[in-house]
Amino acid sequence: MTYKPATQDQLLAIRANARIAELAQSERFAAAEPDLVEAIVEGVGQFAAGEWAPLNRKGDLEGAKLENGVVRLPDGFEQAYQAYVEQGWNAIAGVAEHGGQGLPFTLACNVLENLGTANMALNLLPMLSVGAIEALQAHGTAEQQARYLPDLISGAWSGTMNLTEPQAGSDVGALRTTAHLIEDGEHAGKYRIKGQKIYITWGEHDLAENIIHLVLARLPDAPEGSRGISLFLVPKYHLKDDGTPGARNDVRCVSIEHKLGINASPTCVMSYGDDDACIGELVGAENRGLAAMFTMMNNARINVGSQGVQIAERATQQAVAYALERVQSARAGAEDRTPVAIMDHPDVRRMLLRMRSLTEAMRGLLYYTAGQVDRGDVGDANARARAEVLVPMLKAWATDTGIEVASLGIQVHGGMGFVEETGAAQHWRDSRIAPIYEGTNGIQAADLVTRKLGLEDGEALQKLFADIARDASDEAQLKALAGECAAIAKWMREDASLDDRLAGSVPFTAMCAVAVAGWTLVQQHRAMNDSKDASRKHAKRVTMRFFLDHIVPEAMGLKASATAGASLLYEIDGSVLAA
Repeated sequence: MTYKPATQDQLLAIRANARIAELAQSERFAAAEPDLVEAIVEGVGQFAAGEWAPLNRKGDLEGAKLENGVVRLPDGFEQAYQAYVEQGWNAIAGVAEHGGQGLPFTLACNVLENLGTANMALNLLPMLSVGAIEALQAHGTAEQQARYLPDLISGAWSGTMNLTEPQAGSDVGALRTTAHLIEDGEHAGKYRIKGQKIYITWGEHDLAENIIHLVLARLPDAPEGSRGISLFLVPKYHLKDDGTPGARNDVRCVSIEHKLGINASPTCVMSYGDDDACIGELVGAENRGLAAMFTMMNNARINVGSQGVQIAERATQQAVAYALERVQSARAGAEDRTPVAIMDHPDVRRMLLRMRSLTEAMRGLLYYTAGQVDRGDVGDANARARAEVLVPMLKAWATDTGIEVASLGIQVHGGMGFVEETGAAQHWRDSRIAPIYEGTNGIQAADLVTRKLGLEDGEALQKLFADIARDASDEAQLKALAGECAAIAKWMREDASLDDRLAGSVPFTAMCAVAVAGWTLVQQHRAMNDSKDASRKHAKRVTMRFFLDHIVPEAMGLKASATAGASLLYEIDGSVLAA
């Protein structure tokens, strides 16, 4: 199918939810003027539709292949990535000191939203590089920043995150990869890295000139658990004196995973130091690697949340196109018994409107979160705290909802959705990874009801719900949902046990996300009050109303599950469940 970027709805969310005009009043983001913002959103949308979208199905069918230690991508991928680099899209939010454009994170999110909607698998390549850039900007030495950031920011080099090991899973503190200080010789002051990592997205490929791996490893005599983890920079190619790639480092891809989806994104098993010659540099302080890695993970979680928007947008466009073309049966109750497009049948219309409403709500939550990150970056402490509580909501709810929308897209296609030829199934298969990586959605919910629940002595969450209730006071159901979220947060903080909080964390996170997302749709509708585009204004009112009248009440129904506690979960022994 032909992909059409959702430019106007993106611009609306960027203006109404991220409030980019306010950001442009700061010295740091003064360049983000309306004309430039519009040019970026329109430009990257056109690029994504023209260069990346045509490769989406090809990538799914052909996938990545490992040949003699090198990952090969289908024809066209290298050219598409090089065009992305040459046009400067990777450098949107990079610091100007190292070649970036210094624009708001909000606009970098828009770049990735468009590219990911066009081609989710390929988009994972620049998405992971963003995390490497963030970590080096926050924790790298001035020398490391000067040597590595310019080419990472341009996209000439790519970056990876290396956390997971076969025996460790989500328990990063159980990792066994080691690092030993080199005391003399050519690499004195650096470290020998040895170990294996799994699930390394784009860990090996030939699209970029170099790959900069950020690897968690343990120093000798380091404390046990997560307190004893350090972060190391391990380039695929050592750098020569002039900063260009030189000899190959002792790091290789052992295999790539055969996955449910994102087939063109190589998910690698990486081996470090097979010949005891893998050289890495310490990033940040010893035994502080997890804190440095969380710098990468926070924004990565926002961009994974964006993947829920991306896959939902693509699935919705395809479902709508099919529903307009597929003619079947007369409309129930109509005098004219002529078969009509399935778009005209009430249940199909319900599914399509639900898909569109959820997609637009997720987009609102995405750009509201991105705008808070940008405000935090210019010194707004309240916005920084708000971003902290929004991230797990966005990552968890948007990725779960992306699956729902992709599944509805298959349903709209009927039997044709279940066969691979239409491509509708690819969207569901691609979507299914997003709730798993960058911290499973259960981990996101646990983060919300533990660390984030107590942020600012509990006020970070309470202020958010109070703002929604006050600003949306004319929407009774949304106001009530915000009140319930506030009450549950108070109960969890003051009365619930840790087990009770964790048992209710997932439904609570969904309730909170729906409240914020509904609020963003209200903001968008208000922002269109003076719009001369009557059709778009009416459409936004309808999608907002569907969300507030259908999705918000469903979220209210999650209260019982959020507050049920953990006791019932343990009334049956694990062995009985397994019987």
